[in-house]
Amino acid sequence: MKEDSSSSPLSGQVALVTGSARGIGRACALALAQAGADVVLGLRDRESGGELARQIQALGRKALCVQMDVSRLPQIAEAVDEAVRQLARIDVLVNNAGMGAPSPAEKVTEGDFDATIAINLKGTFFVSQAVAKVMIGQGGGRIINISSQAGFVALPTESIYCMTKAAIAHLTKCLALEWAAFHINVNAVAPTFIKTPGTKKWLDDASFRESVVKRIPLGRIGNPEEVAAPVVFLASPAASLITGATLMVDGGWTIQ
Repeated sequence: MKEDSSSSPLSGQVALVTGSARGIGRACALALAQAGADVVLGLRDRESGGELARQIQALGRKALCVQMDVSRLPQIAEAVDEAVRQLARIDVLVNNAGMGAPSPAEKVTEGDFDATIAINLKGTFFVSQAVAKVMIGQGGGRIINISSQAGFVALPTESIYCMTKAAIAHLTKCLALEWAAFHINVNAVAPTFIKTPGTKKWLDDASFRESVVKRIPLGRIGNPEEVAAPVVFLASPAASLITGATLMVDGGWTIQ
């Protein structure tokens, strides 16, 4: 069903979401489309985005699948170029692509370390850089990074993931300061444990799930749509005076 875009806060805008094949990225792509934006789906395998693209098109928005492994700079450049060529501009960037397999710190390999840095941190920086150049040329835009509560608290077996997410929170401040002069707002959201395909095998463990829920004052695991909604807010005119902030979407975990 095509939605009426007359009251949509992002009507006429173009949003790029990295890692949009599933989970939080998929939810963000759909929520941005529901808010009126055309959406570029940044995918490690562009063929995986067909169903999601059709869902977005059913809302009356344009959807473009691009090949975008964020650890590969040539793919970043080609994907951004294709997005601008096909849709003319990029108004919103959601840096969602990320990884972080648990491992005790004493067992982390160099390969694990490098792969996590390449996607979570290097990818976030260089996608932001490529899109910011477009935004500078068009007079502004919004960048929303997906951080994590893991960037603010220590989690066992998650030392490298926690390190990268803490870095993203600070990178958000640095880019917000540098690019404010170009009318680019840079913010982040930091979710708690969210029900996604990537967390399923852990959350399916009743004892693990119970231990997590005990740490969350609101008493439950989140869902991807509860992360996507704050992303849409930060992309919208309602957040026009917010930049350099990380919005905790953690059920209260980090207030303790």
